[in-house]
Amino acid sequence: MSGYTPICILPGEGIEVLDQTLLPHEERYLRLDTVAAVAEAIRSLRVRGAPLLGVTGAGGMAIAGEEQGAGPEALVEAAAELKATRPTAVDLGAMIDEALVAAEAAGPSERERQAALWGFAELALARQRERDAALARHGRELPGLEGAVLTHCNTGGLATGGEGTALAVIAEAWRAGRIERCYATETRPLLQGARLTMWELGALGIPGTLLPDTAAASLIASGQVSAVITGADRIAANGDGANKVGTYGLAAVAARHGVPFYLAAPLSTFDANTPSGEAIPIEFRGDGEVGGFGDDRWSPDGGGVYNPAFDVTPAELIAGIVCESGVLRPPYGPAIAALTAQNVDR
Repeated sequence: MSGYTPICILPGEGIEVLDQTLLPHEERYLRLDTVAAVAEAIRSLRVRGAPLLGVTGAGGMAIAGEEQGAGPEALVEAAAELKATRPTAVDLGAMIDEALVAAEAAGPSERERQAALWGFAELALARQRERDAALARHGRELPGLEGAVLTHCNTGGLATGGEGTALAVIAEAWRAGRIERCYATETRPLLQGARLTMWELGALGIPGTLLPDTAAASLIASGQVSAVITGADRIAANGDGANKVGTYGLAAVAARHGVPFYLAAPLSTFDANTPSGEAIPIEFRGDGEVGGFGDDRWSPDGGGVYNPAFDVTPAELIAGIVCESGVLRPPYGPAIAALTAQNVDR
């Protein structure tokens, strides 16, 4: 971490999260101590990034145990409310389900279940930090990860609670002297790249260059970047990966010009129950996010809006998938099946 902590678990009290909607202009932490407040923070993108959503979901379940009592029915209701906020990111639902299992295993005492939920939330965060560090080490020697690279959306500590995924790999390669510059897309319509990735690159001391999303194809075609690496919110059993909308286009252009395209994500992002990208639910967001930013509007009223938050990159366009266990290469199906089975066994 580099001077900022996206989330803090406060057993018995709640969680604190860095409000990412205010960055880069203001660093404000929010104390969340109700399930409704956690759901609002997730839905409004005050906290975001698939792995960090998982940790936040675990914290939300611990809060539910304090607020609503740790009875099975109350916890199931809280789980449903939290899961509904962001359906595409698999980590959120997975961590909530693990929290339910931890509470059930703790026994009939409400106090024991409350303690188990807080313990699981702390474990989820510690585990994520360990995963991030391992993932970054595995990814730093990726072929093509040298000179200048391109990334999309935000994949640093703000997205995980630890070191990050794709941005952590970039940081490791930069510290190793392989990478000299990172290009970051603005990431329309909510500007996560402009607001968050550029902020994190500055915090890490990595030279960064911002570009409009619409300039990414020409940048790749120009030969100025040697690789493209992004995170993922869900990876299907065949290796198809859902990530911030616009990722598919980057992968397609990279393939056209012989530039390797990589995904970086923890094992918690792999979904063995989803056979391919066609079965990944895609979140569509509100009209107000398009045609302006915040209260500043530049589009006239009356037109329709198409605003998917994610798209799916087919596995055949992905040169490698980096996780905490190593780098997966195509064909992905057998490797993903083996890794997810090991993850369940643990």
